[in-house]
Amino acid sequence: MINVTVWGENVHDQRDASVQKIYPDTMHETIAAGVRAKLGDEVTVRTAWLQQPEHGLTEEVLAETDVLTWWGHAAHGDVDDAVVDRVQQAVLSGMGLIALHSAHFSKIFIRLMGTTCSLDWRNDNDRELLWTVAAGHPIAQGVPHPLVIEREEMYGELFDIPQPDELVFVSSFSGGEVFRSGCCYRRGQGRVFYFRPGDQEYPTYHQPEVQQIIANAVRWAAPTSPRQLPTVHHRKDRGWFEAQ
Repeated sequence: MINVTVWGENVHDQRDASVQKIYPDTMHETIAAGVRAKLGDEVTVRTAWLQQPEHGLTEEVLAETDVLTWWGHAAHGDVDDAVVDRVQQAVLSGMGLIALHSAHFSKIFIRLMGTTCSLDWRNDNDRELLWTVAAGHPIAQGVPHPLVIEREEMYGELFDIPQPDELVFVSSFSGGEVFRSGCCYRRGQGRVFYFRPGDQEYPTYHQPEVQQIIANAVRWAAPTSPRQLPTVHHRKDRGWFEAQ
């Protein structure tokens, strides 16, 4: 059983009528419903959002979370640094993190990447082609090649991120832009996946193939052993440090 927490900023969902029309149950509930639909009895799924005490990410919640998905856009700066610290420690100890779309500018993703995570963009109701470049990767299983997303915001290179440990998807757009859209990292004991599609003005998270990718990423990012921060012990008898 994989315990998943789907975190949403929940700003556009409450403020913008255009977003409410597309996601009447909120974006985070739609993402959560997709994970439940694709993974069934493999998962338990809860949701959390910015406006809750401690943004819904208390120590107790994170201790019970195997994989955290994160969507944010309009209020990255409103996320409390103490919560960011807590999520970072959870990832380093083995919790999986899936950063969705504009979460590239979230405090936690920038913290884990150590770069600006800036990129090129335009929002012109473009068609996105999502190309699989690692056909054998678990996150790509069951995904069409290419996956066509008829309406989306464009993200383009240069995307200021570290070289991914594994690159699973690359996107192309009508203006000739390309983008690294499915990036895998390992940070401490935890696995991190960045997935590009998902602007709030488009129904991307209702698309079954997108739901499949997120579900695959949940499986991939889930810890395979008990979560624990790496520790270092001083070997006084030899005068050097030994990691365990």
